[in-house]
Amino acid sequence: MTTFKALVVSETADKQYIREVRERRMDELPEGEVLIRVRYSSLNYKDALSASGNRGVTRRYPHTPGIDAAGEVAASESDRFRPGDPVLCCCYDLGMNKPGGFGQYIRVPAAWVMGCPDGLSLREAMMYGTGGFTAALSVERLTGHGVTPEQGKVLVTGATGGVGSVSVAILAKAGFAVVAASGKADQASFLARLGAAEVVGREAVVDRKGLALLKGKWAGVIDTVGGEILATALKSTRYGGVVTCCGNVAAAEFATSVYPFILRGVSLVGIEAAECAMAVRERVWARLAGEWRIDFIEELVTEVGLDDLDHQIGLMLAGRHRGRVLVNLDR
Repeated sequence: MTTFKALVVSETADKQYIREVRERRMDELPEGEVLIRVRYSSLNYKDALSASGNRGVTRRYPHTPGIDAAGEVAASESDRFRPGDPVLCCCYDLGMNKPGGFGQYIRVPAAWVMGCPDGLSLREAMMYGTGGFTAALSVERLTGHGVTPEQGKVLVTGATGGVGSVSVAILAKAGFAVVAASGKADQASFLARLGAAEVVGREAVVDRKGLALLKGKWAGVIDTVGGEILATALKSTRYGGVVTCCGNVAAAEFATSVYPFILRGVSLVGIEAAECAMAVRERVWARLAGEWRIDFIEELVTEVGLDDLDHQIGLMLAGRHRGRVLVNLDR
């Protein structure tokens, strides 16, 4: 095969960005030790930014986004992989400045590739994708810092999103009482199905009074949105609690004081998936395939082909999507 289908984002003469599915040539792919025939990908917020011309994510266009890819090895110069091996490639520079998983083929360094976890098919792995991996990494950091179900409620912000929805489901499965915060009032039943013990609106987790500290409500928080919601979460966390931060869809900046840290011993833990060490990736993916596997993962997922991806990108940028978006490259 000399060509393959891919979603390509191009910049027009008047600085607009258009998305279209078209044929790309194999010789347009960058150098790398492993050529992968992509079967599935997933849509993440970073992909939506890349697909809309965000230069902070992608420097040069035309470009094929997709920070996730799952498929079979088509060719390999590495002793670690053989043709036909089921593999994943998630994050690093994939889909940011290198052609990504929204194309039927990618060529990447062998160091970016890991075997598909035992217990997960390629399709199931991409139902989680980087969003699910980030959720699992957040839960692992929370519990690793000593937060237990006996200590009280855990808040998840942006709970209907890709990271938030999987976080709610994993925490509930691990025995936590989860309070899910979302701006989508019509999704309360969806969040309850995921295991949320309580669903609250966005305004319930935002402090408009500017207080330095609020009543301690949370044993832990998984924040996916940033901004004033993150600031309020810090002020509302109990003594010794932990807040993880992995997103900035609300805002990249937040204002707070030192008091949650020096009076309550609250810890703020950053979550970063793009350059995560391979040993950590393999451990967390194994937990997603095992103890944290979501039995009803299909209910979180909207499956689309490349031709329907543009619509889903628009929904995500408008804050109207729900759960995970699985991209079937053979559809």
